[in-house]
Amino acid sequence: MLELNKSFMRPENFILVGIPGLEDKQIWISIPVCIMYLITVFGNIVMLYVILSEESLHKPMYLFLSMLSIIDLVASSTTTPKILWIFWFNSSKIIFDACLTQMFFIHALSMMESTVLLAMAFDRYVAICHPLRYNSILTNKRIVTIGVLAILRGSFLMTPCVLLIKRLSYCRTNVIYHTYCEHMAVVKIACSDTTINQVYGLIAALLVIAVDSVCVTLSYTVIVRAVMRLSSNEARHKAASTCGSHICVILISYVPALFSFFSHRFGHNISPSVHITFANLYILIPPMCNPIIYGVKTKEIQEKIIVIFYFKQEKSIR
Repeated sequence: MLELNKSFMRPENFILVGIPGLEDKQIWISIPVCIMYLITVFGNIVMLYVILSEESLHKPMYLFLSMLSIIDLVASSTTTPKILWIFWFNSSKIIFDACLTQMFFIHALSMMESTVLLAMAFDRYVAICHPLRYNSILTNKRIVTIGVLAILRGSFLMTPCVLLIKRLSYCRTNVIYHTYCEHMAVVKIACSDTTINQVYGLIAALLVIAVDSVCVTLSYTVIVRAVMRLSSNEARHKAASTCGSHICVILISYVPALFSFFSHRFGHNISPSVHITFANLYILIPPMCNPIIYGVKTKEIQEKIIVIFYFKQEKSIR
């Protein structure tokens, strides 16, 4: 028995069970999951190709969009293939270090995405409230700096979570009732004191979610006031439309994330299947919707996509 306990102090593998209570339906759930992943990969690759290949789109707003696409591609590819593997082949084992690596990338990339969304809100603020100073404020050097800060912020805040988990003992079980290695899901199955892990996880999440949401709200409050002062209805409509896509992306990114975050800590009456389903939506929906929303809402991207694909089709016919 002692040997068994010792072997679980740091297990070689964790077992990801998928969606608790829906194991017999996971093969059907895998169909929309797979479709969403394929749309995510295709949409973000097209977005990146269009932005990077068209020199006229090498502007702050589109460079932030390309950062968002890279984050979405990496984040979805970190989790979705393993989720599909569980659903299709019941391949539920994941190596301990691989689990912690997946956990690091999931949450660090989420923090990076939040930073980029905040930067995009600042971009809209400068474009609408200080249009004459736009090019002097958002220089290429500043955009690169924001990108580096986003990487450092996510990595710096998430690294202690991984280190704190490595000190935990797993003497009861190595079964994680989730489809991927979410931080609290891994912490909850430990048999040692997890107070530090829970407190630090809460602080790190609030530092990102609370700070960024407050800053975004303040930014759009100022933007709305500036838009309302515009005399022309056409100018108001144009200003509002440039912000509409960004607000949609913020909502689909933050709402599932907040639900997953709070239900893990306070939603004791929420069914595990409901919680894990929302946690999957938090991973799947924003990366899929971001390129669609910006592709539909942003006229310049629409025009470039049509030109590129029409030109290629015309060449192939010739």
